[in-house]
Amino acid sequence: MHRLLLLLAAGAFVGCTSPLPAVDPQMAWVDFATPSPGGKLLMAERLDNQRLSDGRYFQVTPGSHELRVRFDFEVFGGGPGLMNAPLERLCYLTINYDHFEAGQRYLLEARSIAFTPSARLYNAKREIVAEDRLTNCVM
Repeated sequence: MHRLLLLLAAGAFVGCTSPLPAVDPQMAWVDFATPSPGGKLLMAERLDNQRLSDGRYFQVTPGSHELRVRFDFEVFGGGPGLMNAPLERLCYLTINYDHFEAGQRYLLEARSIAFTPSARLYNAKREIVAEDRLTNCVM
C-alpha cells in the first residue's frame, strides 16, 4: 500500500513539472516575474477571454490580445501579535496590448505595494509597452 501511495505521489509531482513547449517563432512568448517581496504566484488565467490549460506562460499570435493573470501575494502587517502575520491576497489583473510581434519575448511583471497589485508588460528591450487596466481582488 505504501509503495502505491509513493508511486502516485511521484507521478503527480512529475506531471506538475512538465517542460514548457517549444517556442513557436510565428508567435510571441510572454514570461512572468514577481520581483516584489511577498509575490507568491503569477500565472496565466485567460487569453482573449478563453481559459488556458497551462498557466505558466502565454504564447500568442501577432497583433492585439487581452491577457488575464492570477496574482497571489502576501501583505505584511506592521504591528504586534496577529497584526504582524502576513495576509494573503488573490487578484486577477487584465492587460491589453495591441502590438505583439512574432518571434518576440515579453515579460509580464506583477508587483504589489501594500494591498494594491499592479502589472506591467515589457518588451525585449525592457521598455514598458502596457500596464494593467483592470484589477479584481477577491481576498
